[in-house]
Amino acid sequence: MDLKDMGKVSVITPSYNSANFIMEAIESVQSQTYTNWEMIIVDDCSNDHSVKLIEAKQSEDPRIKLIQLAENGGPAFARNQAILAAEGRYLAFLDSDDQWLPQKLEKQISFMHENDYSFSYTAYRIMEEEGRRTEVVFHMPSQITYKDLLKNTAIGTLTVVLNQEKLGSVQMPLYRDCSEDYGLWMSILSQGVTAFGINEELALYRKCDESLSSNKWKSARKTWNTYRKVGRSNLPSTLWYFLNYSVRAMRKHTRTS
Repeated sequence: MDLKDMGKVSVITPSYNSANFIMEAIESVQSQTYTNWEMIIVDDCSNDHSVKLIEAKQSEDPRIKLIQLAENGGPAFARNQAILAAEGRYLAFLDSDDQWLPQKLEKQISFMHENDYSFSYTAYRIMEEEGRRTEVVFHMPSQITYKDLLKNTAIGTLTVVLNQEKLGSVQMPLYRDCSEDYGLWMSILSQGVTAFGINEELALYRKCDESLSSNKWKSARKTWNTYRKVGRSNLPSTLWYFLNYSVRAMRKHTRTS
């Protein structure tokens, strides 16, 4: 089967003051060996020149689509607007400061098509703010069930691809005090879906200085709230899941520090 016949991929990209990195993100999508895609970038009221950069790319490549929000709604709201506008069979997520390796979509869509999977993810590498690749690669398990996910937030948003024809309509929960992407994975897997992984580095996650230290605590609070609000876990269960999450998070931050 021709790669294009496997279906269009809608790349979901929220953007807020992303002028420093958005061009690299776009170019990493344009470099994909799988060419049947659209990239829906939702600008969340940026006040830098990122919109002009996106418009310049859009004028060169009609697969790039820009939506400008009238009011700032946060990354989950921006992603949801992109999902509503998506025309593809598949949804893939790429934030404005991250990048994909060229064969990411080809390998992942083939993997999902051949095995009839509805949810997949891959391994990814950490890069520094200025773009230098580090030695840290997060390897992934071959599959993650709902119970696995409750104890392990390993799935990197920049690696996820969903088959929305199989899953139906999806939206991220709009709790700003929760981890919205983790909440979406939780909602999907709670329906009995299993996520399947490719343990190959196919994406680059940018670790910015502003995302360190205090944000570790913010991330922990959001994870706790996600258990309570999205997962609707009782207090004893939340404590147990959060303990498992904390141990893994400490190991993760130790690796990347």
